[in-house]
Amino acid sequence: MKKTIISLCVVTSFAACAQAATTQSFSSVQTETFAQKGSVSQAWGDYDNDGDLDYLISIKGGEVRLYRNDNGMFVSVGAELGLPVSGDQIRGVSWGDYDNDGYLDIIGGSNEYPFASRSYVWHNEQGKGFKEVGVETGLANYGRISRQTNWVDVNNDGQLDVYAADRAGANALFYNQDGKFIPAGSESKIYDVRWTVGACWFDIDSDGDLDLFLANQNGQTDAVARNDEGIFTDIAKELGMDQSGRSRVEGGVGCAVGDFNNDGHLDLYVATYGLNLLYQNNGDGSFTEVGKTLGVQDPDHTVAAAWGDYDNDGLLDLIAVGYHKVDGVSEPYGKLYHNTGKGFEIDERFPELVTAGDHGVEWIDYNNDGALDLSVTDGYGDTGGHFVFQNHLDDDAKARMLSILVTDSKGHYTQAGAEVRFYNQAGEILGTRMVSTGGGYNAQSARPVYFAAPELAPVTLKVTFMGEEKPLEVTLTPAQFSQRPFQIKRP
Repeated sequence: MKKTIISLCVVTSFAACAQAATTQSFSSVQTETFAQKGSVSQAWGDYDNDGDLDYLISIKGGEVRLYRNDNGMFVSVGAELGLPVSGDQIRGVSWGDYDNDGYLDIIGGSNEYPFASRSYVWHNEQGKGFKEVGVETGLANYGRISRQTNWVDVNNDGQLDVYAADRAGANALFYNQDGKFIPAGSESKIYDVRWTVGACWFDIDSDGDLDLFLANQNGQTDAVARNDEGIFTDIAKELGMDQSGRSRVEGGVGCAVGDFNNDGHLDLYVATYGLNLLYQNNGDGSFTEVGKTLGVQDPDHTVAAAWGDYDNDGLLDLIAVGYHKVDGVSEPYGKLYHNTGKGFEIDERFPELVTAGDHGVEWIDYNNDGALDLSVTDGYGDTGGHFVFQNHLDDDAKARMLSILVTDSKGHYTQAGAEVRFYNQAGEILGTRMVSTGGGYNAQSARPVYFAAPELAPVTLKVTFMGEEKPLEVTLTPAQFSQRPFQIKRP
């Protein structure tokens, strides 16, 4: 793999090029350090509370590798901190502060089919180490063939619950009761038996609680589970989002939530084996599938996707990663879609970004410089690896990026699903971002939300916390944009 990619903005229809004529490039960071074959899931979170994001990877063979971020340099520390170097293959990793002590914990689900499988929980010992407590917490979940795991506060009681997707059995919801987890009762109707890979939680009907979308495999239909005070009803068919009629080799794999048209409503992209899907939120609880119309339907074995404004033009772009077969061998294959404001165009200026990974994908600002960097994992390729690409933007573009860390009143990262809307001083909406409830490939990062303002002018944020009727309103001046991340606490 080349260590550096240099690509200049050329004369295209891209809005950012036409408006700013910026020069942009990406470079591969510590390529040799990250070249570990069989890298599957990845997630970012600040485990040591030093203000920057650390990098967590699951690797075939059972290793869960953690890189401490030391001012932009990555040092492998997982083994010395007590994370496994071998054992059950961990198919997904997710960060969440389940005991509300201010330190991010990890849940990882194994994939040892057809043998007994389970979930593992590594409690963060105040940034000094990790202790496995899956059995003690009630989250071992024996027999689970793991895919997506979500830390989400389903009942709005201030504690992170756990949703565990199962690739070959019933999904399960566990309610958090002061650090101990109790399975939801059968009356909740949450135990979907379809073979789920991707699970995305967001407030679909704007009623103040988190609903659930399930991307299901092997020809099975997808689900949209509406949350009515802890009772879940599948409304996918009535919304036209069930995708009935799939063949056995088709199905949903990953999902990604983002407001691609900046109208204040959260849309949904679904990566599939088959035709990929983009559901535009109509703002009334219904959705319209616009993937083909807007140019993001390209079919193949798409595994995961992530929204991110990589050129800071104020519009969410999209990267989708997966694989295809070349002479019977799996090779990474993805697409980088640039958002033009009227649709999406394939951006071919940065080929390395879409040929390096086939599973995990995430946009983050790991060095807090105002430009979104990209990380990917390669689980099937002959070379393999978990790669980080630093985004090089001009200073003017970087200066307009806001990084907002949403926490509870104590400063703890427990507000997955909270919505942040951005407005100019005329009261016009500029866009919406959501605190991640999980995405990529079977992962959940604990990171800020990122938004690029159209100009260096005051921006008003309205933060909607689940369970609260009135949003918290905060105005940031341009001088505060550079405070990355800027923390907003729940009242």
